[in-house]
Amino acid sequence: MRDSSGAGRRPRRRTKAATAVLAATAAGALLLGGCGDGGGGADGPSAGTPSGTRAGGTAPAAPKPTPTWDRSPSSLVAVGDSITRAFDACAVLADCPESSWATGTDPAVNSLARRLLGAEGAAERSWNLAVTGSRVADLPRQMGRAVGHRPELVTVMTGANDACRSTVSGMTPVADFRASFEKALRTLRTDLPKTQVYVASVPDLKRLWSQGRGSPSAKQVWALGVCPSMLGDADATDERAAARRDAVRERVIAYNGVLREVCAKDAKCRYDGGAVFDYAFTGTQLSEWDWFHPSKDGQARLADLAHRRIITD
Repeated sequence: MRDSSGAGRRPRRRTKAATAVLAATAAGALLLGGCGDGGGGADGPSAGTPSGTRAGGTAPAAPKPTPTWDRSPSSLVAVGDSITRAFDACAVLADCPESSWATGTDPAVNSLARRLLGAEGAAERSWNLAVTGSRVADLPRQMGRAVGHRPELVTVMTGANDACRSTVSGMTPVADFRASFEKALRTLRTDLPKTQVYVASVPDLKRLWSQGRGSPSAKQVWALGVCPSMLGDADATDERAAARRDAVRERVIAYNGVLREVCAKDAKCRYDGGAVFDYAFTGTQLSEWDWFHPSKDGQARLADLAHRRIITD
């Protein structure tokens, strides 16, 4: 997989005891898923008119064919945030694009690119343009870069960082989220009207809180700035804390509604139907350094969900 980030070699892995606090400090800054014609009325056959012919002798317009979805695209570009960069998946405080669910070359993950293109194809005809820490506002720029590779498939995973702000009031407004996502698709369509797009839903951040809140090490890491709008003050269960977490979850649900609605208007776009949001990530599928980003196992699960959606008729 070609990594366009320019990142160098990943750092030597350290022990969890020596790196947990360091990982958490940086992770907080780098964080972030046809109506048919009824057949009657003015357009239906008229009395005395041969079947299949409109009154006046003209044949009815043929229905527009449904665009064919190619289940075997020959090239792939991934855009999005730190999840697609596989941040903290195989080394502390580092992107690990070789373990990315979308374009990774690691056989243990068996990325979407490996499944669709084979090992050699994944290395030669897939590009990871995601940026750790980015929000949806950066997506049009990433999509512009994607156009240069002229891929047959683009994968999109963005939105977690838009919800993971220092406060609930700091989350990206839904209208702004919609405008940025629509602009990103327009950027792609200007030059590549036939390129297919797979859109993953934003993960359920509240489920991550539920998974890690019983772990002292997870809470120690989160306290240093990992997704504070959801994970801050992890032990608090009072009404105010519950309302804060519910507000973040509702915003994520709203973002996913935007992804679904906008994608539905594009004949070459497929939304995952909420598969990533609904997936019950466990501790083994979360990074051992920040208990937030997917581990290698979590990345493999994301690849499973994407592949299933893309190869379905």
